[in-house]
Amino acid sequence: MNLNAKSLLECDRSHIWHPYSAIGSGHSPYLVESASGVRLKLDNGQELIDGMASWWCVIHGYNHPELNQAVTTQLNSMAHVMFGGLTHAPAIELASKLVDITPEPLQSVFFSDSGSVSVEVAMKMAIQYWHDKGHPTRQHFVTLRSGYHGDTFGAMSVCDPITGMHTLFADTLSKQFFVEAPQRGYGEQCSDEDMRPLREILQHHGDHIAGLILEPIVQGAGGMRFYSPDYLRRAHELCKQYDVLLIADEVATGFGRTGKLFACEHSGISPDIMCVGKALTGGYLSLAATLTTEAISHTISQGNPGVFMHGPTFMANPLACSVANRSIDLLLESDWQNNINRLQQGLERGLAPCRELSQVKEVRVLGAIGVVEMKQAVDMKKITQEFVESGVWVRPFGRLVYLMPPYIIDDKDLTQLTSAVVNVVKRQVESKL
Repeated sequence: MNLNAKSLLECDRSHIWHPYSAIGSGHSPYLVESASGVRLKLDNGQELIDGMASWWCVIHGYNHPELNQAVTTQLNSMAHVMFGGLTHAPAIELASKLVDITPEPLQSVFFSDSGSVSVEVAMKMAIQYWHDKGHPTRQHFVTLRSGYHGDTFGAMSVCDPITGMHTLFADTLSKQFFVEAPQRGYGEQCSDEDMRPLREILQHHGDHIAGLILEPIVQGAGGMRFYSPDYLRRAHELCKQYDVLLIADEVATGFGRTGKLFACEHSGISPDIMCVGKALTGGYLSLAATLTTEAISHTISQGNPGVFMHGPTFMANPLACSVANRSIDLLLESDWQNNINRLQQGLERGLAPCRELSQVKEVRVLGAIGVVEMKQAVDMKKITQEFVESGVWVRPFGRLVYLMPPYIIDDKDLTQLTSAVVNVVKRQVESKL
């Protein structure tokens, strides 16, 4: 390690919080010097194949020439302009694209800074809609256990209250309604009994519920669980029956990750409100959007006070909108469905040996998501170091060792990635014997 890198890391340790970390904890992060394609180059010259797509957003890989060009071209015009009272072509073009590619009833777009904020916007949108419809008691939400929707206060309130990361704030958060996470796996059918908990809450508390918010098909940071599309279809029917809005949090699942452009498509349903983010800009800049129907947006626009009460400073940032436009085009211009199928087959084939290991509870794959669920929590520091020594970047959490690689990863690199997971997990198992 050179002296400059050493001083940088010392400053980092002394002053900077990383996600879910403690300052001065002794868990030194790895210093990234550059990134290109599917590889991260560390300050010592070592290259790591990225299995995380930087928390699932860098779908086209790093340092992509066309995305670089989109940013550069926009930078020559303007990096930012306020969206209050002004507009610009990149935002208008992006809104049009999102309306075109999401389910048809979603016609109105609100831009925000991040996935968590897009969830906040969706929740405020639902509450304001019911207020303007003459139902001011509808201030709460029903959601699924094992869910994760973000780290801001509204989003935290609909994350799992027991197994989630935010139990410290339980007395401060708004109280919501929770139902058991879907027990039927992907491809399985649901019974009336499976839907009974949700039905009973909607039946008994519907007058106080603004919406059902869920992650369609894949529950991400709450456990990387894949559940039955039939459950989502039936939940959609129950929302219609009891006149409750359905909010689909597609921040992690949107833009092809599950094998469909949006995970709602597995069930053939359209939500009343949809949140997108993460892969929206291909990982270049933070941007999210909340889409809703004309019925909802018109009700809010014609109600009291007649405007939607939210407006971020960096709303519809031109740089972010420009790179998002090009990222969406790159995805749709490619043979992305066959490519995701290729990744699914590679993940399934590569992770299959983990099924034979005694400490592994389950291996599951859907689209470009591969999960090895252990029976016990992994040693984060040790296992991360072992992955780096294997030439890959994998960031497990809890009992979950998972992969969500960039879509551009080739078969050779994918094999190296899955082989590293198998070998490192095997060593974890052997160390516990």
